[in-house]
Amino acid sequence: MMGRKQEGDKYLQYPTLDQMEEEISRLKYRKRYGRALRGTVYSLAVVAAVAILVATLWMPVLQITGASMAPTLVDGQFVVAVKKSEFQTGDITAFYYNNKILIKRVIASAGDWVDISENGDVYVNGVLLEEPYIKEKSLGECNIEFPYQVPDGKVFVMGDDRAVSLDSRTTAVGPVSKEQVLGRVVFRVWPLSAFGRVE
Repeated sequence: MMGRKQEGDKYLQYPTLDQMEEEISRLKYRKRYGRALRGTVYSLAVVAAVAILVATLWMPVLQITGASMAPTLVDGQFVVAVKKSEFQTGDITAFYYNNKILIKRVIASAGDWVDISENGDVYVNGVLLEEPYIKEKSLGECNIEFPYQVPDGKVFVMGDDRAVSLDSRTTAVGPVSKEQVLGRVVFRVWPLSAFGRVE
C-alpha cells in the first residue's frame, strides 16, 4: 500500500518499500538488457566484418557463370577460392581477365611444353595427360602454334569443356601470370546438394 500524508486539503502518496524495490529491480534489468543487447550487436558487427575481410583477402566466394568448366563446375554454383600463387597440374585457378574473373584448370607450368592433337589429346613435355575430369576431348578454339612452351612466371590453363572454353589456347587469353591469379578453387558451397571439395 502507498503511504499517505495529509498536507492541507490534499493527500500525498508515497511508494511503499516493496514498490520502490520493484522499480529499482526493473530499472536494473532494463540496464542489464540494454548492455547485453549492445554487446550482442557489437559482437555480430565484429563477426560480420571479420567474415567479409576473410572472404575478401583469403577466401573469396565466386559464382560460376557459363559452361566452360562443365561438368566439374556448372552455371550458378558458388565456390570458395584460397589465396595461392603456386599451382600444380590439375589445380583449378581463378584469375583476373579484362575486369572479369575466369576459372580454368592448370594444364602446365612455366617452362613446360604443351602440345594438343587434332582430336584433343593434351601432352605436357611429351606425356599424354590423364584427364578424368573432361567429358569430351576437343581441340576447341585455338590460334597458337604447338608445341608451345609456357613462359616464365605463367601457367597454361584450359576449361574442362574443351569445345566451348576460351583459354590459353588463344592469344586473346594466353598463359596466366601470377599477378592475375586470385586463388585456387577448393570448395563448392552452393547449392548444398553439390557441397564439397572441387577436384
